[in-house]
Amino acid sequence: MNIDELRNDTEGCKSVIHFNNAGAALMPKPVAKAVRDYITEEENYGGYEVADSKINELDNFYNSAAQLLNTKAGNIAYTVNATDSYNRALSSMLFKTNDIVLLSKNDYPSNFIAYLSLQKRFGIKIELIENTATGEIDVDDLEKKIKKFSPKLVSVTHVPTSSGIVQPVNDIGNIIKNYDAVFLLDACQSLGQMPVDAAATHADFISGTFRKFLRGPRGAGLLYVSDKALQSGYEPLFPDIRGADWITENKYNPVTNAKRFEDWETAYALMMGSTAALQYALNAGIEAIELRNTMLNDKLRDDLSTFCNIETLDRGKKQCSIITFKAGNKSPEATKKFFRDKGINIYTTSKTSAQIDFEEKHVDWVLRVSPHYYNTEEEIDIFIEAVKSLQALH
Repeated sequence: MNIDELRNDTEGCKSVIHFNNAGAALMPKPVAKAVRDYITEEENYGGYEVADSKINELDNFYNSAAQLLNTKAGNIAYTVNATDSYNRALSSMLFKTNDIVLLSKNDYPSNFIAYLSLQKRFGIKIELIENTATGEIDVDDLEKKIKKFSPKLVSVTHVPTSSGIVQPVNDIGNIIKNYDAVFLLDACQSLGQMPVDAAATHADFISGTFRKFLRGPRGAGLLYVSDKALQSGYEPLFPDIRGADWITENKYNPVTNAKRFEDWETAYALMMGSTAALQYALNAGIEAIELRNTMLNDKLRDDLSTFCNIETLDRGKKQCSIITFKAGNKSPEATKKFFRDKGINIYTTSKTSAQIDFEEKHVDWVLRVSPHYYNTEEEIDIFIEAVKSLQALH
């Protein structure tokens, strides 16, 4: 990878050291330009008219997303964010009282809240899958509970928002595929930093976002819907004229592909930016990105241990570009401000995002640092000096 070229493509590198890619990454110039150019076209010629004239370019979104996920364009839907994607998939489930959902202990907090809402409204039941000693989902416990509870759905977050652990989703999918359960995979934090092969996961649905490691604009997401799910008739609770055709007064037919999960009105400028982000990531190479990130993450974790006497809180046999730890005695907001005053963007994650995980770790909040491939070893050195300064404060 030509790091100088990548950083020249990233205007924000001139302003900040950005270690908050798990929140929202710095967009490359081609991504921002794609959004601005489309907005200008709408400004000059009208929204409907520009969408008509750009139909082929807009369709490139589906082809590029399909390439990223090793699937077909017809399996991809465009959404406004990962939670929107997730909930559209979830709304397709015909839950009844006492239906069981199997949930990983490290699922995204919004997912937990959605299931608790379904439990309150419809009387579903939530069962948690146990973790191994190293923190991943225990696949033996997963299969045991599938056999015991016959769950309607199994939900797994590939990479939690509060920890750098990477779940073995292909192994998980190889188990679920043998049973009558829907597999909903949250890939919000994994897309763009590691390969995600939809076919290999055997997931029925995969939700994702663009603002994080894919380096796209905020307000854009994607949903993968498998052929199996489409052919089984899964559709969102509230389809609109984008996702269904009104046939007679009392009948509609959903469209045959994943666009049944889309809305007719959407942010086409952000779709263009998302397409540019997909193409940028594909050109860089997802495997090359993962390799570069592994080097940066290993250095950062080693330097925290060596120079700051800090052991990170992330579990897992495989870890990724989310690094969490405790340092200093400032509040979360004051800690973020401390680093921002030094030109470094980091994030903090509270217990409200990881009740089970943080209870086990006996922490109320952590610093979350998430480097990405355009970051440098020199930026890590500067960050480590800042951490030492934070520790020296009383």
